[in-house]
Amino acid sequence: MKFEIAYKHTAQYHLSQVPTGKEKEVWILFHGYGQLAEYFLRKFKTLFSENRLFVVPEATNYGYLQGFQGRVGANWMTKHERELAIDNNHQYLNKLLDHILEEYDEIPKINVLGFSQGAATASRWLGQVDFSIGKLILWGGGFAHDLNIGKIGDHLKKTSVTLVLGDEDEFITKESIQKQDELISVLDIQVDKYEYPGGHELHLPTLEKLIE
Repeated sequence: MKFEIAYKHTAQYHLSQVPTGKEKEVWILFHGYGQLAEYFLRKFKTLFSENRLFVVPEATNYGYLQGFQGRVGANWMTKHERELAIDNNHQYLNKLLDHILEEYDEIPKINVLGFSQGAATASRWLGQVDFSIGKLILWGGGFAHDLNIGKIGDHLKKTSVTLVLGDEDEFITKESIQKQDELISVLDIQVDKYEYPGGHELHLPTLEKLIE
């Protein structure tokens, strides 16, 4: 028989700088499958600013990227115990944001970017929060298929939502694009689409254009 037990768990996150409480905006960045927060944050270095705080939570599931040794990557979930992983992610991310915002007397604008697996993770997380989002960028991925459509659709009505894809992204198919289009139509929100020259990666000129 299978049982569950709850216990205290410690997770890691990386920041672009020590929060001053005076930043005008906070970006929550969700890395992709097999990545680590430290290295994902480096991709945003040209966008570091005293008025902008980048927060990169690191997924809590780890594994070797090849075989049984070498480089390690993190992922947000696998198909095994999927619902449990999603619930744990939400508790972790909610606690992290509460902790970050303790530094602020006035709540800054909150924006979210999710890359690859992080895109679906970000959309699931936003489906259960109650604060407003300024910008949502889903890059090399899209909305999770199992969202509470009504809730997140209403929640994102005033959010600037952008779907970003590379024209050579090997993980994006015509079928996946069609499924996203169908989901977006049901969400009934405005979604801007942006295509850049390249594959399954962050394209710096596009990144700078969308965040600045």
